[in-house]
Amino acid sequence: MPTSGLRVDVMALGPKGEVWVIECKSSRADYMSDSKWQGYLEWCDRFFWAVDSEFPVELLPDDTGLILADPYDAEIQRMGPEGKLAPARRKVMTMKFARHAATRLQSLRDPKLTGLI
Repeated sequence: MPTSGLRVDVMALGPKGEVWVIECKSSRADYMSDSKWQGYLEWCDRFFWAVDSEFPVELLPDDTGLILADPYDAEIQRMGPEGKLAPARRKVMTMKFARHAATRLQSLRDPKLTGLI
């Protein structure tokens, strides 16, 4: 995954199994203070920003994806360019995604096991 100690806000698998990274921003100040997002680009096939309708979207780079969201729904407004991950990196990212998803599901099923997994 990206630089040690950093975590993406949302990771998703696209319709063809591509790795998507979604960075959520709540305000101009939140965006302006973020210097780590470019480090995520080499770890995904597509990169998106998720913002609400009040966010000044003109701040966001045109060559990235854009998702408009509210508390109830979200819609892709712009697909960012697809950058193909190397097969070995895609496998690593997909396996990490699967492990995290399985761990979260298991912790819902049996909260006592959370520290053991």
